[in-house]
Amino acid sequence: MTSLVTTITETLRYRGAIGQWSWVLHRVTGLGVLLFLVLHVIDTSWSVFYPTLYEKAIAIYQSPLFTLGEFGLVTAVVYHAYNGIRIGIFDYNPKWWPHQKRAAYAVLGLTAITLIPTFVVMGYHVVDHYEASPFILPLGEVLVEQIPFGIGMAVAVVAAILVSAVVGLVSREPVGGAGYGKGRGSRIERFWWSYMRMSGLLIVPLVFGHLAMVHVIQGVFDLTAVNSTVVGTGGAINETGTAVEFVAERWNHLVAGVAVWKLYDIGLLALVTVHGFNGLRYVLTDYTMGNPLLRRASVYLCVMGAVVLLLLGAGALLGTIDRDAIRMAAESQCELRGLEECAILDTLEAQQ
Repeated sequence: MTSLVTTITETLRYRGAIGQWSWVLHRVTGLGVLLFLVLHVIDTSWSVFYPTLYEKAIAIYQSPLFTLGEFGLVTAVVYHAYNGIRIGIFDYNPKWWPHQKRAAYAVLGLTAITLIPTFVVMGYHVVDHYEASPFILPLGEVLVEQIPFGIGMAVAVVAAILVSAVVGLVSREPVGGAGYGKGRGSRIERFWWSYMRMSGLLIVPLVFGHLAMVHVIQGVFDLTAVNSTVVGTGGAINETGTAVEFVAERWNHLVAGVAVWKLYDIGLLALVTVHGFNGLRYVLTDYTMGNPLLRRASVYLCVMGAVVLLLLGAGALLGTIDRDAIRMAAESQCELRGLEECAILDTLEAQQ
């Protein structure tokens, strides 16, 4: 904890070099993207497992608070991606290190160049949505709905600490357990060093493509637009205007008999989850160097988080969304809006 406080205070006091700020921004944006990833995978899995909850989750994402957060998310993703590429280039070409300062400024410039037109298009979606006097969940309800996520994260932290304590009592081994000495441990860390850089390069086109489709070309508000075209499907229509049907049409879209968007999301899930939680491990272990219990717990927390998220996301991607799930989603939308007569349900009945 002392080292974390020192980092914060010294960063705020630091003068004269952009390198320190690049380091801080990379970590902060990475942690922000990981937090969203956890929420996003859990919420999206509900489209398969709990359709009613998914509709409410999308209504929350369409609230003013999360609309602002969406702009922050895109900023974090773009900066983290460009700065990660910068880090990788200089790691593999040490002779270019004297140019670090100019490269860091170039990253900021490239981020701004990317974000300006992106925000213009996103802003158009926002203005168009709110001009239509949409249904908006109250801020209090939006905040209350985040409590279970906070409780879940707290439980995960406590569980990791308990497991770490038990392991410490039983094995009395240093953090990382047997084999993390100069031999095997260093080989494992070299693997993760390479993985972070290679996976980062693979993630950039995937995550930029996802952001472009769901946050720019179409926009999060179009997920619940009746009779809207589902992006990337060649013209599939979301007839009910439910987020569940949007996901179903996208995941069921076939190209030469292959569910291309399921494969796309599987690759994105695997790469980003492992990359993100390993990055979190780097951050947490940096600040627990002097405490074996917490350092070990940091590693276990990241492993457990990655495994749970991968299993949950894979389960959803391998599942199916049927008409009953879409009906449940439609009923949920009607309940959220307090509608006794619901055109969405009428649409479903007409289809049958």
